[in-house]
Amino acid sequence: MDDAEPLAAPSAPAPAASEPAKPEKKKESWGDTLRFFLYLFLGAVLLRSFVIAPFSIPSGSMLPNLMIGDYLFISKWPYGYSRYSIPFAPFGFHGRIPAGLPARGDVVVFRYPGGDEDWVKRVIGLPGDRIEVRGGIVILNGRPLPRERIADYAMPITPNSPCRGVPNSTRRMEGNVCLYPHYRETLPDGRSYTIIDQTDSGDGDNYLPITVPADRLFVMGDNRDDSEDSRFDTSVQGVGLLPVDNVLGRALVGFWSTDGSASWVKPWTWFTAARWSRVGETW
Repeated sequence: MDDAEPLAAPSAPAPAASEPAKPEKKKESWGDTLRFFLYLFLGAVLLRSFVIAPFSIPSGSMLPNLMIGDYLFISKWPYGYSRYSIPFAPFGFHGRIPAGLPARGDVVVFRYPGGDEDWVKRVIGLPGDRIEVRGGIVILNGRPLPRERIADYAMPITPNSPCRGVPNSTRRMEGNVCLYPHYRETLPDGRSYTIIDQTDSGDGDNYLPITVPADRLFVMGDNRDDSEDSRFDTSVQGVGLLPVDNVLGRALVGFWSTDGSASWVKPWTWFTAARWSRVGETW
């Protein structure tokens, strides 16, 4: 008799595990949508208040460096924050937190003193500096700022950029280009930038010496004869000595520029009117 054990019968297959039930997808409510837009709004406010904000150039006072139709971002953090920097600043908030000053040569956007418009100019004098202008030459702390005549600035004439001149201007037109006398001006620390000087007999070409007070700045437009700046008092639509608290931020980078020929009802003109070479410009 064979002592081998009989083969075991095959076991029945184990029952398949049941798949877990998928959770039901929650439908968005009106509350969820409102919450999303509230967060979006708060994020935009915080970004605009503390990081960067857009600004558009409405005039030619900063030619040749900023053109009418340029759009740029300004950085809000370099000089601290004032009541003008923050849309919902607490009542009675004065000064800057943290305290900070622009450097000479910085292009700054600021709240016009006594108004609600935002302007842009270049910082030339800091608190304690002695400023004078003679025949269009800026004299900083007793020394004239060196400037070098360079090739004329050739500005294309477009719908938003006419060949604007001042009395006794030496600018001239050649075809559809406006040629302006062009100079490179250099600050004591070696920082330089270009300016336009159309005449040496303009209203702001002679300015008596003044010492900039502790809480003020002396600002000028790069288009020296076509700029209402610290050489002119607010009573004649100038800036006067700019309160430091009015500074909103520093010009950071250009993100768009248009020559004014675009039409909202013709979308293709948005691109043909663009000055693509100015996107990414810094100052």
